[in-house]
Amino acid sequence: MALMLTNGGMFIIKINMYLNINKMKTNLKKASLLLTGILVGSKLLAQAQTPVDTTRASTDYVKPFSGSDAFRTWSIGVNGGLLTPYTIFGSNRNQDFTHPQVQFGYGANIKDQILPSFGISASFLAGKLEGQNSQPVNGNALYASYSTKLNYSAAINAEYDLANINWHVKHMGVLPYFSMGFGTMNYKPVLTGTDGSVGNFKTDNDGKINEVFLPVGVGFKFNVAPGINIDLGYQVNFVYSDNADGYNYGGNDDKFSYAHLGLEFALGKASKPQLATHNPVNSMREEYLWENRNTKNTLQSEIDAEKAKNDQLRNDLNTTNANLAKFTTDSDGDGVPDFYDKCPNTPAGTKVDGSGCPLPVVKPDVKVYVTEQDKEVVKEAIRNLEFDFGKSTIREHSFPSLDKVAQLLIDKKFHLKLAGYTDNVGSVSANLRLSKNRAEAIKTYLVSKGADASLITAEGYGKSSPIASNKTAKGRQINRRVEFSLY
Repeated sequence: MALMLTNGGMFIIKINMYLNINKMKTNLKKASLLLTGILVGSKLLAQAQTPVDTTRASTDYVKPFSGSDAFRTWSIGVNGGLLTPYTIFGSNRNQDFTHPQVQFGYGANIKDQILPSFGISASFLAGKLEGQNSQPVNGNALYASYSTKLNYSAAINAEYDLANINWHVKHMGVLPYFSMGFGTMNYKPVLTGTDGSVGNFKTDNDGKINEVFLPVGVGFKFNVAPGINIDLGYQVNFVYSDNADGYNYGGNDDKFSYAHLGLEFALGKASKPQLATHNPVNSMREEYLWENRNTKNTLQSEIDAEKAKNDQLRNDLNTTNANLAKFTTDSDGDGVPDFYDKCPNTPAGTKVDGSGCPLPVVKPDVKVYVTEQDKEVVKEAIRNLEFDFGKSTIREHSFPSLDKVAQLLIDKKFHLKLAGYTDNVGSVSANLRLSKNRAEAIKTYLVSKGADASLITAEGYGKSSPIASNKTAKGRQINRRVEFSLY
């Protein structure tokens, strides 16, 4: 049996006439059951993800230049497929066993996607390798077949993905990749001789061997749902020895291939896109389109708002114009619109106030002049004015001159200011009170003789503003006074 690579990139299996038909059917049944389970599982998982898939447009977008925490970078994978000693790097004639067989293999991996196009994964692989008809030595074949149980292989791989840089595609539907790494494997070769004898290749450690190997692979990942990929790949494992088939022939190191089909599941929040399938270029395009769309929408909103304001202003203006007539009509021509006129039908030429009512007639002011004769009347009253000591009682001999002042106020409508003063004998409060009372006493007398009280003011200033010395009796007598001021 040989594994061939066609121009279309698909792997086909060339079945030789020497193949054990029954054994091949059993292996194919196992592989078919595994692959069917994987495909059915992926279908069910894709159906389970349908609600999320309806929001793919939102979950695929990530703001450009965001950090890795905006994505799902970790993923796990399981796979199953066909293990065979045959690889694309050689022909059956150069194998230690000229008829390589196909057996079932299975594996798993966990990966951290560091960049959209680069990730690091840890992988596991197990299964069985088989071949028939060893290369003859001196014309005779030593072994009829071999069977090597691959207990496990563990490797660290660097995976290079063909990054998605299409402007119009939000995420990678098909993701080609290339991987290579370094690992260790544990296996046990068992040889069957041409005489039917069976034995381990190694006699120590129960026939088990630990070796270093280098895995190199290519493949495609198909994104079937957010965070779920079908992994179709082909891997060649270069063993760092010639012991994998238990037969040292030709001095070439052994190698074997693994064609597999599997599922990869992204870990993390479903709201975040998987970094491996994310297209940063499309997110930049989305950002650009969104900004333009938002700018356009903002401008349109501002235009609509201005139109609404203009419409409102137009409506307000129409309402104002409709009501303007009742605010401007003035039937009686007094300058006050009828709407505010509280006294309608005012005669023409009448002066009115703000409410349209006639203003009161104000008599013209008559200027009154204070003559020297008037001043003499006041001076005489001041000279004759006396009070009882320490009291505000006016003595009788002061009345005749005060009567003349009262008559003067009545005749000429003079204003009169009375300012009372005292000497410095006594407290400030007492002197203020006494001076005020004396001025009020004169006002009361003048009003009693017919003078207009509204034209007379009376104030007391106590011992302030002396006009003579308070150190002598005569000076104190002069300071005890009431001043009359006509105006």
